[in-house]
Amino acid sequence: MRRGGTKARGRSRRGLAAAALLASALLALPAPAIERFAFLTPGAGEGLRDALRAASLLVAVNREGVSDAQEIVAAARADYARLVAALYGEGHYSGVVHITLDGREAASIPPLAAPGSIAAVEVTVEPGPPFAFARAEIAPLAPGTVLPADFAPGGRARSATMQAAVAAAVEGWRAGGHAKARPAGEDIVADHRRAEIEARFAIAPGPPVRFGALRIRGTERMRADRVRAIAGLPEGARFDPEALAAAAARLRRSGGFRSVALTEAETVGADGRMDIVAALVEERPRRFGLGAELASFEGLTLSGYWLHRNLLGGAERLRIDGAIGGIGATEGGLAVSLGARLVRPATFTPDTELAFGATAERAEYRDFTASRGGLEVGLAHRQSDRLRLEGGLALRVEHVTNGRGPETYAVLSAPLGAIWDRRDDPLDATAGFYLEARATPFLGLTGDTDNGAQVKLDARAYWRPGAGRLVLAGRVQAGAVLGAGLFGTPREMLFYSGGGGSVRGQPFQSLGVSYDCGPGCTGRIGGRSFLGLSAEARLKLTDSIGLVAFGDAGMVAAGAPEGGDWHAGAGLGLRYDTGIGPIRLDVAAPVAGRTGDGVQIYIGIGQAF
Repeated sequence: MRRGGTKARGRSRRGLAAAALLASALLALPAPAIERFAFLTPGAGEGLRDALRAASLLVAVNREGVSDAQEIVAAARADYARLVAALYGEGHYSGVVHITLDGREAASIPPLAAPGSIAAVEVTVEPGPPFAFARAEIAPLAPGTVLPADFAPGGRARSATMQAAVAAAVEGWRAGGHAKARPAGEDIVADHRRAEIEARFAIAPGPPVRFGALRIRGTERMRADRVRAIAGLPEGARFDPEALAAAAARLRRSGGFRSVALTEAETVGADGRMDIVAALVEERPRRFGLGAELASFEGLTLSGYWLHRNLLGGAERLRIDGAIGGIGATEGGLAVSLGARLVRPATFTPDTELAFGATAERAEYRDFTASRGGLEVGLAHRQSDRLRLEGGLALRVEHVTNGRGPETYAVLSAPLGAIWDRRDDPLDATAGFYLEARATPFLGLTGDTDNGAQVKLDARAYWRPGAGRLVLAGRVQAGAVLGAGLFGTPREMLFYSGGGGSVRGQPFQSLGVSYDCGPGCTGRIGGRSFLGLSAEARLKLTDSIGLVAFGDAGMVAAGAPEGGDWHAGAGLGLRYDTGIGPIRLDVAAPVAGRTGDGVQIYIGIGQAF
């Protein structure tokens, strides 16, 4: 009996141990996520329902599969205020919010006494009727102040509308030079029986203010006089928030600063002047980069650059670029180039850059070999955030060997240009347009070179129907040489078509103009006129992967466009968004013309246009 009893107790102890181990294992497992989740908005329209769901932390907790009960309780308690604020934002001031966790009102659960698990969450928001303004007043207003259209008797009384009206009133005074304008009082009364709001706001404009000194903080290598010249803040002029924003933008565009913050001094001097404090963090002065592009016929192109952002202590940018192209090309040969460019911001005006450049290049093309060099000096003026004007002088020398024998071209030119950029994102546009126009009159300095002018146009447009993932993009390129003859124009100023920059699917510079170079000899040269057309349909499959269908066409003519030859290509591409621009892979083939055959592949960074 004792022996039997001993065995029974041993089995019992082993059973208890196994149960304890199982319980410990179960406790170690994460609690299950919310099993039942309901978000109810009886009587709410689609727009209000979307606004409420966007404001709710519980919706996000459920979407992310959070199972921690303490976190769920915290999100629920926070949602009361968030959902009420969302109701106010849409003009509902008599709404009722209920949040239950396993049947208990979340507000009744002590924050530090959350249950061990929560299986069911139900959010019910009864919005009540929308309120309208019975009275909407704000005073005094600066001349020209535009208030939100709904801020008027009969308009929807959204809290966001009232906030926008106060902000507009303050900014109206600030735009008129009253830098210290501020809200001075409010009187808001809600009539729940009538579903109306009476809202009255007072504004204190403060005195008129002028710009004082620019006080600079944080610079190490940058000279203070150059910082002030780049910022271009008009000391002594009437305060203008747009001028302050433009000064900050100039400092950022200079490339010399990692961080730029311009803040207004807290007090205004007795003379009505207010200092501005510039808190700056300088960029590292030196930077280098490497790049590569691959195309079927053009082969591999390797490029690199070295940049100094602050060469002389005034944000002067010196950039040296080098490239080797045509590696493994099936047509043509190697192309080697080297260039240097020095840019000085804030020259003559805060929005004008002075640039000096030098380039040297040797390239073996399909039909000729060219050695080139040049010097240039130019000015670029930013008329606005969207409009840039350029002009300068350039000396270019080019030695060419082709079917006509060796020829030397030398020109003194005056390149002029304008860029109007209305794209929403220059690296991956989904809306807007881009226009670039250039005219380069030139004077021939050798017997092989005529006088004339080259003109070019590049126009691009982007459209996203609705708010979907599809973007339609189109591009038109056009160019012409005026005055100079076909053989009296430097080769780099003539036009070819084909390749990644014009017609994908056709070999690089495969379309030009044929000429008779002697018995049994037919040569090829660029044309005096060019027209290129491109269209793309870009579809985002995920946030980072996109599919592109495209078609390109190009025309080159010896003279008038009517006598030109056409070719075309089409294909499909993939895009991978890196966060700083998409990586591009395009596969294209010829669809018209006699200049190419077979599939071509293009790999690069950024959209094709």
